[in-house]
Amino acid sequence: MEKEIKDFHLPRWNELPNIDLYIDQLVGLLEEYLSGYVKNDNEKEDKIVTKTMINNYVKQDIIKSPVNKKYNKEHMASLFVIFVLKQVYSINDIKKLIRLALETSPINQAYNRFCSELEKAIRIVFAEKNYIKNSKLSEEQYLLRNVVQSFANKLYVQRIFLKK
Repeated sequence: MEKEIKDFHLPRWNELPNIDLYIDQLVGLLEEYLSGYVKNDNEKEDKIVTKTMINNYVKQDIIKSPVNKKYNKEHMASLFVIFVLKQVYSINDIKKLIRLALETSPINQAYNRFCSELEKAIRIVFAEKNYIKNSKLSEEQYLLRNVVQSFANKLYVQRIFLKK
């Protein structure tokens, strides 16, 4: 399981389909990459991505409306970011964070940077876990370190960028 997590990979901009997708195809793409890593808030729901969720993100103006019921690379990239970040942040916070990223970089660069940083963070956390086996830090202490670090990271984002 740890190897699978360390091998986590989100498709980069150039790996996303070059054709626009219908919502069923989009749901399948997101599920394929995220199903082992992301959970649904509704524990009764097997799928982590549903058509209803995507439609709600369009209605809430978090992603643009599809064109002729088809979703392009921008939609795909935004939805990957949304489904990862909603594990930690509210939808309103995610909307602000996406807009902030797009103010400073074109979407393809911002998305690729997000993917790279996420994968690097996951590798560091799991590599550090292997390192502690040879140190004086117990498994429980390492877990505590990660729990409090997740709070500290979220607090930083909220105070510095989301102004909460």
